[in-house]
Amino acid sequence: MPTLAPVVSPMKPYQQIPIQECFEPLVPIPPQLFALVSPHPYQKLGAPYGDKSPFYLRQGVLDSLIQAQKELQNLSPGIRIQIFDAYRPVAVQQFMVDYSFKELARSLGFNPNNLIEVQRQSILEQVYQFWAPPSLDPATPPPHSTGAAVDVTLVDATGQPLDMGSPIDEISPRSYPDYFANSSAPVELQYHRSRQLLRNVMLSAGFAQHQNEWWHFCKGDQMWAWLTQQKSARYGRVE
Repeated sequence: MPTLAPVVSPMKPYQQIPIQECFEPLVPIPPQLFALVSPHPYQKLGAPYGDKSPFYLRQGVLDSLIQAQKELQNLSPGIRIQIFDAYRPVAVQQFMVDYSFKELARSLGFNPNNLIEVQRQSILEQVYQFWAPPSLDPATPPPHSTGAAVDVTLVDATGQPLDMGSPIDEISPRSYPDYFANSSAPVELQYHRSRQLLRNVMLSAGFAQHQNEWWHFCKGDQMWAWLTQQKSARYGRVE
């Protein structure tokens, strides 16, 4: 799959936050503590993880995720956090940006290999509302490449995911955390309540939530620092 050049756009606000790397290690997410999406969706597509695993986080981030899980058990016994994705090498970020670009182009009725420049730029702008640019600059790492970002949802006691109103990674306004907040439809209000439960337990453990994605939470990276008004981030890109 050919690599797409990044769209010409202003730097994301959080990318201006300096990184004071703490060199905390990446550690595996214990499968006995969390539900893990398996097979991993990006690996299934052929994303180039090499010898890396998507189910890794920085130690401090994992500790906070365990704290969020305990709070969830207190509030809703039987409900568990499911890990969709965590650590993501930059090569995987590039692969998924390219894949998402092509999928979105096709959904709009275009041939992704036969676009005029204005169409290509418009589609990339939509992709970059949800996917971070796959930057190799150590000052502007994709959040998941730091080991400090995690994509999560909730599952019930039988392991079935709760319906959150839209799938993870959907490039659509339905992905915005509060999209269903003012709905009058009972089923959509339930989507919102489930999203609120997830957000509340994650925020209680010190995470911050991506403004456009109900599933994306981070702690210690540039996005977290920007959202929580910190002067610097603790985690940069992990090779």
